[in-house]
Amino acid sequence: MLIDTHTHLDDARYNEDRAAMIARAREAGVEAFVTIGCDLATSQAAAALATQHPFVYASIGVHPHEVKHILDGWYDELRRLAQNKKVVAYGEIGLDYHYNHSSPKEQRERFREQIQLARELRLPVIIHTREAQEDTIAILKEERASEVGGVFHCFSGDAWLAKEALDLGFYLSFSGILTFQSAATLRDIAKTAPLDRLLIETDCPYLTPIPHRGKRNEPAYVALVAQKLAELHAETPGMSIDTIGRITTENAKRLFKIA
Repeated sequence: MLIDTHTHLDDARYNEDRAAMIARAREAGVEAFVTIGCDLATSQAAAALATQHPFVYASIGVHPHEVKHILDGWYDELRRLAQNKKVVAYGEIGLDYHYNHSSPKEQRERFREQIQLARELRLPVIIHTREAQEDTIAILKEERASEVGGVFHCFSGDAWLAKEALDLGFYLSFSGILTFQSAATLRDIAKTAPLDRLLIETDCPYLTPIPHRGKRNEPAYVALVAQKLAELHAETPGMSIDTIGRITTENAKRLFKIA
């Protein structure tokens, strides 16, 4: 059994076949999903989806692209959403200096505020970082994010970031990027990362793994990520996709406190 720890099930690209897409994933062995909030509306949608399905869990929060839109009352509404027992994490939050849809200064300020809110709510944080890894680590340390823990989602950083994240007690979540021809360095990091800190995800509908690259991603394809991780850890005695599935599922349940 597998857990896709980072999905966007509310995405409009699933509007025509959401139920069938979820069914395909269940048939492929996906035991549970975490669907992610990126602003207030998607956080509300994630919580609603989690309420509708016993095997769907939600995160709430505001993506660095969207923090410029935060209004008075957003954090109070996120606090209200967090009372839903199916809300298991705060995120995705962080820093993205590639696009700078929100200014770097505002990103840093809102990142700090949201870590503080996650600590208040006692929720682990889901971290998005792109071209901002030094600032991301510095803020996580300064705001004592290790008190709630969390995961670097769709990990694509270098060995320095992996070590810093692991030293903070965070998990590393790997996506379909592992299957990309250009991702040799990332595969080296995934190969050496401790098994008890690994998670798997699709980030669907984005980052579709090979051999489905170019098509819409969906949670059923998380099995391809598990397969690649199993191949990378093939020298470990008894390793198989089933073993990776068991280990990453146990890790996800531990981090997100899923029974």
